[in-house]
Amino acid sequence: MGAALPLGEPAPADGSLPAGTVIDPSVPFGAYLHIPFCRVRCGYCDFNTYTATELRGARQDDYADTLLREVELARRVLSETGRLRPVETVFFGGGTPTLLPADDLVRMLEGVRAAFPGAIEPEVTVEANPDTVDEAVARRLAEAGVTRLSIGMQSAVPPVLATLDRSHRTDAVATAVAAAREAGLGVSIDLIYGAPGESLADWRVSLETAIALDPDHLSAYALIVEEGTALARRIRRGELALPDDDLQAEMYELADDLLTGAGLSWYEVSNWARTPADRCRHNAAYWRGSDWWGFGPGAHGHVAGTRFWNVRHPAAYAQRLAEGLSPAAGREVLSPSSRLLEAVLLGVRTREGLATSSLPPGADAALPGLVADGLVEPQTIDRVRLTRRGRLLADHVVRTLTA
Repeated sequence: MGAALPLGEPAPADGSLPAGTVIDPSVPFGAYLHIPFCRVRCGYCDFNTYTATELRGARQDDYADTLLREVELARRVLSETGRLRPVETVFFGGGTPTLLPADDLVRMLEGVRAAFPGAIEPEVTVEANPDTVDEAVARRLAEAGVTRLSIGMQSAVPPVLATLDRSHRTDAVATAVAAAREAGLGVSIDLIYGAPGESLADWRVSLETAIALDPDHLSAYALIVEEGTALARRIRRGELALPDDDLQAEMYELADDLLTGAGLSWYEVSNWARTPADRCRHNAAYWRGSDWWGFGPGAHGHVAGTRFWNVRHPAAYAQRLAEGLSPAAGREVLSPSSRLLEAVLLGVRTREGLATSSLPPGADAALPGLVADGLVEPQTIDRVRLTRRGRLLADHVVRTLTA
C-alpha cells in the first residue's frame, strides 16, 4: 500500500456508500488492518508507515481502540445496505504489526470477528519482521485464531539487507519460523530480488535459505524504486545503480525453478504455495475484485464497485474517528470499463488465468499471436493462461507502470 493517495471524489463524512449500492452476498468479504508503525524506515519502502519520531500526536498504545472505532463504523455502514456478510479473511499489514503488543492485535481481531460473525473461522494473516516474534507472541496469536505468520525475510545476504536498510539479523528468520511452527501457525516468507549490487548468486543463497525453512507459502517481489524514497535518492546521486531488468528476469526464472523443485507451485506471478490450501485467500480477493474494508490510516477498501481510502496520518485518522466522522479521505466509483481493465490486468497474473469471455470485444483475436510469441499457453481455448515468459512480461509491465 503506497503512501500517496489517489485522485477521486470526497468521501461523505458518515462513511456511507453511494446511494443504490447493491451488495452481492456471494462475493467474499475480507478485512485489511493497517498497522503503520516501524522502528526504522527501510530505504526502498514508500508504504504509509511512521517511526516513533514521525507520529506527531498519535500514540501506538491508543491505536487498537482507535481502529476498533472504524470497525464499528464499517459495521453500521454495511448494515445499512442490508447485507452484513461474515468476514472470511483478515490481514494485518504494515508497517510492522508485531511492533504492537500481541494483546492489541488480538483485541482488533476479536472486534472484527464480532462485527462480522460467521460460522467458518476466517483465514487470519499477520505480517511480522523476524526480530519482533518470539514463542510467546506466536502462541498468543495462534490461541486467538491467527492462522498464518508472514515473515519479512527479504534476503539472507547481509550486504543486500544493508542496501535495503533492513535491520534484522539473518538468523532471526529461522528463530521466528521456529516460533510460528511451535505455535501451530502456517508460515509465509517474503523475499525481494533485484536490489542494487545483488548478484544472481546472492539471490540463490536467499532462495535456498528460505526453502530450507520449509515454508507453506513464499512471495518473491522484484524491487521497484519508488520516487520519494531514500533508495531513489541514493540512486539519483549515483551512490547505487538502478536495478537491471535483465538480471531481475534471470532472478525470477531462478526463483521459479528452485521453488517448483522444492514443491512450491506458483499461483500468482509473485506467489508460490505448498498446496492450494496454503494460498493466501485474502490476496486473492484483490486479484478477483472481491470486497474488503481497509482499516487504518491510508488503508484502501473496495465494496461493490466503490473504492475508498483513508486519511494518511495516524493523528488525523484518530481525530476524525474521535469526532464521530469517517476517516475516509476520498473514493472512486469504478466504471464498467475500469472494472473490466482491472479484471484483465489482475486475472491474467493468476494460475487459473482469465476467461476469454471477460476480454474486451475483439481482443481474443490477438491470442494466436501471443501463443506464437510464447507468452500464452497454446492449449488455451476458453481461458488465457500465461507461460513463464508471459509471467515475466506481465510482472515487468506492472513494475513499469507503478515505478
